[in-house]
Amino acid sequence: MQTNTPSRSTIRLTRRGRLALAALGAVVAGTAVAVPLLIMGGDDEARPATLVVPEGWRASQVYAAIDKTLELPAGTTKKSLAKAALKLPNEAEGNPEGYLFPATYPLQEEATPQKLLARMVDTANKKFNGAPIAAGAQRNAMNVYQAVTVASIVQAEAATRDDMGKVARVIFNRLERGMPLQMDSTVHYALGRSAPGTTEADTKVDSPYNSYQRMGLPPTPIDNPGEDAVRAAINPTPGDWLYFVTVKPGDTRFTADFAEHQRNVAEFDAQRTKSGEPAEK
Repeated sequence: MQTNTPSRSTIRLTRRGRLALAALGAVVAGTAVAVPLLIMGGDDEARPATLVVPEGWRASQVYAAIDKTLELPAGTTKKSLAKAALKLPNEAEGNPEGYLFPATYPLQEEATPQKLLARMVDTANKKFNGAPIAAGAQRNAMNVYQAVTVASIVQAEAATRDDMGKVARVIFNRLERGMPLQMDSTVHYALGRSAPGTTEADTKVDSPYNSYQRMGLPPTPIDNPGEDAVRAAINPTPGDWLYFVTVKPGDTRFTADFAEHQRNVAEFDAQRTKSGEPAEK
């Protein structure tokens, strides 16, 4: 079994295609602006009738959307966590990341940040603690919270729904071999950003979320995953893959061979150079 990880100065595990990331970023950015005010109760009403939480939003994005939708000062929802009495797993230590379940939430007249957050967490508990998810987590030698953490990485890394099971398998394969995950998405979370591109300096950030420097899973989920990502986390696609890279939109390549991965990354870098972007370092 492979137990050594190639030098990260040589290559990183995940270096996503520029075009794929740009397209995904555009979709997320558009969603982030439009979603909180998606469905209006009427032409003359100032407040929307629902709040939609998209798959993959971080807790910080959910807080900002609630503040905006309820016309509250920025930071109000985050400050309300202490008195929200959320029913979170013990492992979460009060951090609701991963448990603000993506869904459409009706806004009642008496809607408050605490009530909305509690509804999201209650929805997550119903989804995650049911027999399929709990049994699937146990089958993969995890607890539910760990399964949600894996799902959050899958949500952030997979270019398409079809890729989710393969990304989950890469995570498990690397964990089983004692390899660091080396996922760019965890580094971006540590840095508090979501922009594409990861530099060598980024991978050296001192954070428990830096999966280049730290072994195992990050201490919490890194976003709020949807049902497809959670299903992938408990039912990963069979395979021996250890690496993947999205060379261009619709072309994500998975492999267990480091030399092949290097060739794929070289093609990815060539695509960046062709589009006027320098190859990643």
